[in-house]
Amino acid sequence: MNIQLNDLSETRKSLVVTLDQSEVAAEHQAVVAQFAREARLPGFRPGKAPAAMVAKRFAKEIAEELQQKVFAKAYKAGCEEKKLEVITVTNVDEATVSPDAPATITITVDVRPEFALPDYIGLPTEIQSTDVTDAEIDQVIEGLRAERADFKQADRPAQKADYVKLSYEGKVDGQAIAEIAPDRQIYGKVPQTWEEVEGENEGVIPGLGKQLAGLKTGDKKDVTITFPADFAPVPALAGKTAIYSIEVLEIRERVLPALDEAFLKSIQAESIDALKTNVRGRLQQQKEMQNRAGQRNQVTDALASKVEIALPEALVESEAQNILARFMDENMRRGVKQEQFEKDKTQLVQGARKSAAQRVKVQLILGKIVEKEGIKLENSDIDAFIYREAMRTQQAPDKIVKELTKNRDALRNIQQSIVFDKAVDFLVSKATVTTVSAKS
Repeated sequence: MNIQLNDLSETRKSLVVTLDQSEVAAEHQAVVAQFAREARLPGFRPGKAPAAMVAKRFAKEIAEELQQKVFAKAYKAGCEEKKLEVITVTNVDEATVSPDAPATITITVDVRPEFALPDYIGLPTEIQSTDVTDAEIDQVIEGLRAERADFKQADRPAQKADYVKLSYEGKVDGQAIAEIAPDRQIYGKVPQTWEEVEGENEGVIPGLGKQLAGLKTGDKKDVTITFPADFAPVPALAGKTAIYSIEVLEIRERVLPALDEAFLKSIQAESIDALKTNVRGRLQQQKEMQNRAGQRNQVTDALASKVEIALPEALVESEAQNILARFMDENMRRGVKQEQFEKDKTQLVQGARKSAAQRVKVQLILGKIVEKEGIKLENSDIDAFIYREAMRTQQAPDKIVKELTKNRDALRNIQQSIVFDKAVDFLVSKATVTTVSAKS
């Protein structure tokens, strides 16, 4: 057997393995013998048919099996001799294998890049104080009151936080939006809808709520709306300026419930003090979780900035495709059309590849840290994942276990993800921490 290794790049190699004719013939003989043991031919007991007859009867099947056996032998021998840590096989030369001739197998592989681990103990991280102010507590309580607010008809001009019932019809350069986007009538002409006056969240028509203050029931007005340049719901309106003719049909003001016994009962609180204590605890927990998530991002970003790595192209490409698929799926559920993806394809692909390269880089570094620190996957880790997934999907844990048993690739990906998460937790536990003032 002759084995050659050619460098195509720092991470892509061409493995050329030539088996002597005698080696191929031996593999062929072994395959025929295997078929002979299992073959059922008329006139012969199972496993007793002559090898020559079996070879003729199952010639195609034997040839296919021989091809696989020779490839497997060549691949194993090549990786062992050249000490390759293969990440993925990117291509195999499908040369015909015959027992009467030597066989040359050319295998293109992406290998794990070699690099020195940077210092990863004591990575700098910043967190914000988890102290909770009275103002923050009051804000949450006001939100609870707002959720239970009553809306009463108001015989006055509209004010901030009011809800206005109105009709509208929009045009762009004199053309009805209902004609521009016939499948999205909500942006063109609506006989009645509700809009919050100067609300924190945008309504269907961006900026419309900010132009309603001061209007009274029965008022009619033309308002100018400029759609964002990246307006995904209706790409035909992106960056366009529209004129909407509106009519105010009704105004309702928000009336918050009093902080009385009835309100406390509605939110299952025993007293105002108990409510504030509960809110304080929840806010503190939220801040701790935000700090934890922030630290995880900080340590991985710090790691990636400390080392340059030649990235395996196959890994980057696979990760980029996954990112694009998730992005498209999420946006199509929001109503973005396929045409918009095609229009922005170049930009989307570039962005996905950039994100993919960063993720692959971090994963390679984490993989080395896992090995060096002896971070292991425990049965309890899998159990915890199954429990969380069961809670998230509302499925029985046994069903999730059954699905993972059938899909080994998915299981391996989950196992890897868990181990990487444990590695990041380890880095956070060893990081230096600086508490900074909350960002305004």
